[in-house]
Amino acid sequence: MKSLKTLVIAAALSLGAVGASHAQAPAAAPAEAPAAAPVANPAPVATDAAAPAAAPAATEAAVPAGDATYVPMKPTPGVGQPIDAGIDFQPQVSPVGEQAYWFNHVILLPVITVITLFVLGLLLWVVFRYRAKANPVPSKTTHNTFIEIIWTAIPVLILAVIAVPSIRLLAQQYEPPKKEALTIKVTGYQWYWGYAYPDQGIGEYVSKMLTKEQADAAGEPHQLAVDNRMVVPVGRQVKLIITGADVIHSFAVPAFWTKMDAVPGRANETTFTANKVGVYYGQCSELCGVDHGYMPIAVEVLPVDKWEAWVRSKGGNPAGPVVAAAAPAVAAPTPAAAAPAATPAATTTEAAPAAAPAAAPAAKN
Repeated sequence: MKSLKTLVIAAALSLGAVGASHAQAPAAAPAEAPAAAPVANPAPVATDAAAPAAAPAATEAAVPAGDATYVPMKPTPGVGQPIDAGIDFQPQVSPVGEQAYWFNHVILLPVITVITLFVLGLLLWVVFRYRAKANPVPSKTTHNTFIEIIWTAIPVLILAVIAVPSIRLLAQQYEPPKKEALTIKVTGYQWYWGYAYPDQGIGEYVSKMLTKEQADAAGEPHQLAVDNRMVVPVGRQVKLIITGADVIHSFAVPAFWTKMDAVPGRANETTFTANKVGVYYGQCSELCGVDHGYMPIAVEVLPVDKWEAWVRSKGGNPAGPVVAAAAPAVAAPTPAAAAPAATPAATTTEAAPAAAPAAAPAAKN
C-alpha cells in the first residue's frame, strides 16, 4: 500500500510540474515578443535616414574638379575691335555705352553741327556785308542790348538742355554695383595684365599678347589677341577692382564704354554689363613704358552655362561663396533626422532587462 501511495503522489507531483511549465511558457513568450518588436521596426528607419545622407556625399564626389567643355570663342571681324578707316565709336554692347552713344549722336552732334553752320554763315555774312568796299564809312555803333541778351541767353539754354542727359550719364557710370555683381580684380604690370576672381576661388592668372604667328593661327587680330582672356557671363554686371603693380596703367575696353586708371597703391572701381556674346578688345590707355603698346586686353562674353564651364575648368566654383556657405545649413538637419532612429534602439536596450524577471520564476519551478 505504501508503495502504491508513493507512486500516486509521485505521479501527481510530475503532472503538476508539467502543467506549471506549460502555464509559464505562454506568459514568458508575450513578455519577450514586445521587447524584440521595437528592435526590428527602427531598422528600416535608420537605413532610410542614412541613405539620403550618403547620396549627396556620393554626388559631390562624382563632380569633377575641372570642366573640359570650355573652348575659346572665335572673334567676329569688325565687332569689338578697330576697323580700317573707322571714324565712329565701336558698336556698344553695354547699357552705359548705348546711352553714351545715343547722347553723342542724337544730342551732341546735331547741336555741334547747327552751331558750327550758324557761326560759319554769320562769319561769311559779316565778311561780305561789312567789307570796306561796301561800307566806305564804317558804323560807329558799339553796343546793342538786344543782341547781347540773345547771344547770352541762347548758349545758356543750349547748355541747360545738354546738362540733363550729361549728368544722368555721368551718374550712371559711377552707380554702385549691385550685390550680385561679378567681382574681378585687375592688376596692371609692365607689360601685361593679371586677372583674379575672388568669389569663385580663381587665383590671379596673367594675360599676355600673342605673337603674330600665334594670333594668325588663332584667327585673331595681331597686337590685340592674348593667351588668357578675361571671361564674363552675358547679362551680368561685372565689378572691376583695378590697381597697378609698378606704374600707372589704364584699363580700357571701347565696346563697353569702360576706362579706368590702374594706380599703384590704390584700388579703383568701375562696372560694366555686357549684353551681347562675343570677344571684345581693348588696350592700356596710359603711357606706361617702352612696351606700353603691347599689353592688350581681351574680354570674352559667354552664355551663363559656358561661363560656368570655364570657371570649373579653372578649378573654381561658379556659384561663388554664397552656396558654399549654405551647404552646411542643408546638411545640418541630417543628424536631427537620425536622432529619432537612434532613440528606439536605446529603448530596446532598456527593455531587455524587463524580460529577465518574467523568465526567473520559470527557472525556480
